[in-house]
Order: sequence, then structure tokens, then C-alpha cells
Amino acid sequence: MKMDLFDNAILKKIHHFMLNNEQTLAVAESVTAGLVQLSFAQTEMASDFFQGGITVYNIGQKYKHLQVEPIHALQCNCVSLRVTVEMALHVRSLFNSEWGIGITGYATPVPESKNKIFAYYAIANEKKLVAKGKLIPNKKDPFEVQLYYTRAIIKLLNKNLNKK
Repeated sequence: MKMDLFDNAILKKIHHFMLNNEQTLAVAESVTAGLVQLSFAQTEMASDFFQGGITVYNIGQKYKHLQVEPIHALQCNCVSLRVTVEMALHVRSLFNSEWGIGITGYATPVPESKNKIFAYYAIANEKKLVAKGKLIPNKKDPFEVQLYYTRAIIKLLNKNLNKK
């Protein structure tokens, strides 16, 4: 029995939009541990629009690959709206795509997050930011939290594509 983790109808809409507009997408993530990339990779003919992605957990990798400003990133444990915006903008450039998604945050309570669970996200188109915000799940299980973030990002991307 196959279980759908992601909303295939929304993923098909995103795929359709990208193909019709000859645009592509790249993803930079940490808290979702590759689930956002997996969701797009599960889409039929994903390589027609999905350029790929990068999963980066620490400041060294976020700085090296996504040009995240290191002084700010150190001050916030790499979890802030600013870091996420930088991730979204730079993954777009790194993968030569029109659209970029960035997400970073916490799937479990830790002292650095004041024992709160949340994530910041950003969506960029070309060189401008089209959406940004904070996600707060009502789940406690880390995998369920990661799924919540992933599903939310898919919906937010679709919503912002439809504004174009």
C-alpha cells in the first residue's frame, strides 16, 4: 500500500505552472532534512522543473554554499528570517533557477530555541523575495513536525505562483 506524504494535486499544479512558464525551482533546507526536495522529486517528470537542492545544517555549510552572513548566523544559531531569506535567494543562484525556497528552524525543542518548535521560510523569484514568515506546528513528533513544514511550504509556493 502506497501512502502519499505530500499533496500530489498541489505538486501537479506547481509542475504545470513551472512548465507553462518555462521556470525552474531549487530548494535550500535544514530543519526539513531533505523532505522538501523529496516532495518535488516525487512529482512526475520532476527534472522538467526541479533543479535540485541542498540540505545544510550548520553555519559552515550555510556560509560556504549559500553565502549566509556568518556573524548574524552565529548570533541566532542559523535560525532567523534573515538566514532563511539568504538561503532562498542564494540557492536560486547556486542552481541557476528562477525560484528558490529556504527553510530553517527546529523540529524538536532545544535550549537554543528556548525549547520552542518553529521554522522560518522564504520563497524567492528571480532576485526578489515573494514570501517569508514563521511556521509554528501543533505537533510534537519530530517527523510529523518536518512533514508539517514541508506540506506548508508546498502550499505557500503554490499560493505565490498563483499571484504571478
